[in-house]
Amino acid sequence: MAGAEAARRKDAPTVRLAADEPPPLRFSLRDIASFSIITIALIAFIAALYAGRLFFIPIVTGFVLGTMLSPAAQLLSAYRIPRTISAVLIVAGVCLALLFMIGLISAPLMDWSQRIPEIVATIKAKSHVFDRPLALWNQFREMFGETAPPTPAPTLPKIDWVQPTLEFVSPTIAQLLVFFATLVLFIASWPDMRRAAILMFPDREARLRTLRILNAIEGRLGNYLLMVTGINIGVGIATGVICAVTGMPNPAGLGALAATLNYIPIIGPIVMFVIIAIVGLISFPSIGGAIVPCALFAAVTFIEGHFVTPAIIGRRLALNALAVFLAIAFWTWIWGPMGAFLSSPILIVGLILKEHLMPDANGPLPEG
Repeated sequence: MAGAEAARRKDAPTVRLAADEPPPLRFSLRDIASFSIITIALIAFIAALYAGRLFFIPIVTGFVLGTMLSPAAQLLSAYRIPRTISAVLIVAGVCLALLFMIGLISAPLMDWSQRIPEIVATIKAKSHVFDRPLALWNQFREMFGETAPPTPAPTLPKIDWVQPTLEFVSPTIAQLLVFFATLVLFIASWPDMRRAAILMFPDREARLRTLRILNAIEGRLGNYLLMVTGINIGVGIATGVICAVTGMPNPAGLGALAATLNYIPIIGPIVMFVIIAIVGLISFPSIGGAIVPCALFAAVTFIEGHFVTPAIIGRRLALNALAVFLAIAFWTWIWGPMGAFLSSPILIVGLILKEHLMPDANGPLPEG
């Protein structure tokens, strides 16, 4: 009897551990069908975004910028300025700022476009510095039996630019009209749209959740625009000072271009670095002189990206670098440069919806 009891106690832990093991995952036909429907719907949604980009880009841009600029309209309303007039004044201010930036950027572009043959000849003359490394590379390839193709001389590309330019400008003008109309109407009617969205739900809890989501989206996007604009102005001023000190041409235009491109995370600073390198290669007699402004600009963007932006924006608006990169890649693929500009605001809206609709459980993580 005692032996049987001891054997039962000895076997008890084994039975308990077996009971603690999770059940095996099993998928029914209904689960597979639901997953397939969701996948097909997602693919159709992405295809619709791509096919209707000429329609969606100005409207989504107007919605995003309208949400960012709504606090400014609310501030003007405190001075008893009607909402419609506030919307017109804000959009007019945005247009003036854009025209000012375009004026600064267009001056060096017009100058460089008139000097294209001279620029190509300068690049061709300075490219002889790489003749020896290329010769060594060709000899290294020939050692392994590969024949080096002849290096073509740099020539100007021959492009029939008239028809593509007309095809690009025509929808752009229409998109600008739709964008500005959407922006003005959105800012003017945003309070009514908020109220309608909140009252659309019957119960109090859903209305409070909707109110919190709208307040978070408006507050974070407004703070994002304000802080990023201030940071980009600082980057533009620093870039202009670097270009002026190092003797680069048109420092004001390069500074304005740096501030504009810095609205596109990751990609914008890289493009600006390449532009500074090309302008330096053209302007300075040696490659060493072109390296100095590039190195200083890289230092400015490194300090801005790793210290200034995290310190000013803070943790609530800080975005994961991988998530930002994937968002830029996706929206650039779908909507081009405007998609890259909208990627971070859209990512912020998605994170806000995730925080309020799918809050973390804040429970302990499972071991193992």
